Amino acid sequence: MTPAQVRADILEEIGSLTVPKLFAQQVAIRSDVAALKWKSEESWSTLTWSQWADRACRFAASLRSMDIGPGDRIVLMLRNRPECNIADMGALLVGATPISIYNSSAPDQIEFLIGHCEAKLAVVDDIEFLGRLMQVRDDLPRLTHVAVVDDPQSARPASVPLFSNLLEPDPVDFSAAVEIANPDDLATVIYTSGTTGPPKGVMIDHRNVAFAVRSGDRLFGEGRKGWREVSYLPMAHIAERMTGYYLPIANGWEVTTCPDPQQIAAYLVAVRPQFFFAVPRVWEKLAAALQAGIAAQPEQAAQLQPALDIGWQLSELSARGQPVPPPLSEAVPKVQPALQAVLSKLGLDMCKFAGTGAAPIPFDVLKFWRSLLLPITEVWGLSETTGGATWTRDRPKIGTVGPALPGVEIKLADDGEVLVRGGNVFRGYLNAPEKTAEVMLPDDWFATGDIGTIDDDGYLTIIDRKKELIITSGGKNVSPANLEAKLKEIPLIGQACVVGDGRKYLSALLVLDPDATSAWAKQHGIEATHLADLADHPDVRSAVDSGVAKANAHFSQAEAIKRWAVLGEEWLPDSEVLTPTMKLKRRGVLRHYEHVIEALYADA
Repeated sequence: MTPAQVRADILEEIGSLTVPKLFAQQVAIRSDVAALKWKSEESWSTLTWSQWADRACRFAASLRSMDIGPGDRIVLMLRNRPECNIADMGALLVGATPISIYNSSAPDQIEFLIGHCEAKLAVVDDIEFLGRLMQVRDDLPRLTHVAVVDDPQSARPASVPLFSNLLEPDPVDFSAAVEIANPDDLATVIYTSGTTGPPKGVMIDHRNVAFAVRSGDRLFGEGRKGWREVSYLPMAHIAERMTGYYLPIANGWEVTTCPDPQQIAAYLVAVRPQFFFAVPRVWEKLAAALQAGIAAQPEQAAQLQPALDIGWQLSELSARGQPVPPPLSEAVPKVQPALQAVLSKLGLDMCKFAGTGAAPIPFDVLKFWRSLLLPITEVWGLSETTGGATWTRDRPKIGTVGPALPGVEIKLADDGEVLVRGGNVFRGYLNAPEKTAEVMLPDDWFATGDIGTIDDDGYLTIIDRKKELIITSGGKNVSPANLEAKLKEIPLIGQACVVGDGRKYLSALLVLDPDATSAWAKQHGIEATHLADLADHPDVRSAVDSGVAKANAHFSQAEAIKRWAVLGEEWLPDSEVLTPTMKLKRRGVLRHYEHVIEALYADA
């Protein structure tokens, strides 16, 4: 079947399917099975599917009492916790649209987002979150209600109820509420990061979600039912909404909510998920922690390396669909326990499928995980494509993001921009028809803003964002993302930002990885412990210099990094320099490190 035929087939299959109807299917067959799990103090608590439905219906009753119904919107500013899932589903059960916003939003950002979507209710996590909202409450006349989840000191205004109070009314009729939402109603709105202007509200309807789910079913089959998963990325990001909310609803997964992303390693060990998605920086940090532990025991490291070599060979043969030669086949059972033991340290030994996306992942990092026989592949997509647009399960080509998902089409415009068509393509930007018209082309093609190439097998390689290409003073177009990915293959480097737009040559800001650098320093007898001191240590700088030289060997003279600065302060997510999902905020980096960058071009 052609992609268009597959798309038509999927659309016919989903019919009038909505997120509440997907949810109701799981409630019917998994009524007393755990759906949501979370840690409180030192114990674990769970909600079954039927308990989740009951609480969502009680919240829906409260929404009705607030005159919130079809077409209305509510805003959720919550950490990854069960209340987020309850509130989201409760809103859908009255036909309203739940919209998550980043927990780090400043008061003026909160004002813009709530005002732009015209929300009637905001549910916030705690008193600190509430304080930021209340600073702008008077400037939000359409926001008629506010609720807070945690308030141990009863410090909230009398007009702000606890979220638990909103779960007290008798529940609405579940079977009737499930029928309220229509496929073309909005399931959510995802606000873009606003790195190139005010955030845009990406409208995603129930049909988009249902199509994305069923497209994935065509690729992965029905074997995903009942898996365990950890929800820890911001729900304001489409990756978490799909992998931590919509996919679990569609497939009956048990979701453990992790409110602090810094605790993800501990949660992985406790949950032992069968599915795990992470942005590249998370994979990098987890790999660095493992590798540092391995390097600290030279004898075990030496014994593990042959196993990793065999794992990589097996992974590559499998990806190419090639037979495994007898000597390698006989060696696999001997090395598999050692590889599994490494994965078990992070709780990934039961993982049946893992994904990485949102930014390029360094080759060495991906090779390390695949050498451990972790089934990890890259996914590519945007909020506007309801998450993934390309992905492959069994046949990855390292360096590509795979072929189009079933029912999705990709092609390149004349300038190399990637265009996408499919049932997963969004409805448009909220209250911004002119912005929608800029990206929606004739025949339903969506212009993604990414530059890429497509090989003979249909596999897509992303070069960079169209707006982020660097043009040197000599007129050379350079992809900073490709250079940065290669620079992050330097063992000591955790983050990199290439600069040089309008300059004679390219330079880079290189951020030391705390775990890798600390382990390296101990191995080399360096007593300095602070990252800032290690950044100035001649041995560290020499190792970085050598790594940059190796990275430059992969690029032309015009693309090579001529100068660089080694930074001894880790870049943290949700900061001036990184988004909550750890993407570079280039303008923030340029602004924050202006003096460092200017020094790199002082005599140019």
